[in-house]
Amino acid sequence: MKIGIYVGSFNPVHKAHVKIVNHLLKYLDKIIVIPTGNYWDKNDLISVEHRINMWKFYQNEKIIIDEEHNNLKYTYLILNELSKIYPNDELYLIIGADNLIDFDKWQNYQDILKHQLLIINRDNIDTKYYLNKFNIKNYIIVSDLENQNISSTMIRDLLKTQNKKELNKLINSKVLDYITKYNLYQ
Repeated sequence: MKIGIYVGSFNPVHKAHVKIVNHLLKYLDKIIVIPTGNYWDKNDLISVEHRINMWKFYQNEKIIIDEEHNNLKYTYLILNELSKIYPNDELYLIIGADNLIDFDKWQNYQDILKHQLLIINRDNIDTKYYLNKFNIKNYIIVSDLENQNISSTMIRDLLKTQNKKELNKLINSKVLDYITKYNLYQ
């Protein structure tokens, strides 16, 4: 089975995140979404429990929301643990091409390369250049996904202005209701 691993802060979960996951299911059998713990030096990062709960609106038999590996600090540790759980499956780390630029700065990036990379082309990055530079051999490049011009920062700014019309374009109404219910990002 081909299993995608989608790691991120997802602060908050928005329609572009979901569109990416749904699109990548053309290439993968299922995707495990892992909202990261609060170890990143990011502003306005709400608790991982809230970010997990926002993803649960999308969970199904092909989209699995991980609640066990969220506080592993590095991606290679997440992949090592998931390899133990899925020893007979192929794991694909889902990244944007922009992540390749500093890929050699990722903790133990060589361990990550024991797995496949599923790379989403974006921002006119010369993906092939970085694949050669870091001697990355096991990968799939996804170039048929429309560029998503949504950022979590943009959404957090809109939440502060209470612009519901714009917010409804960017995040699912269930996610917006959840954010409102728990007074997040205020």
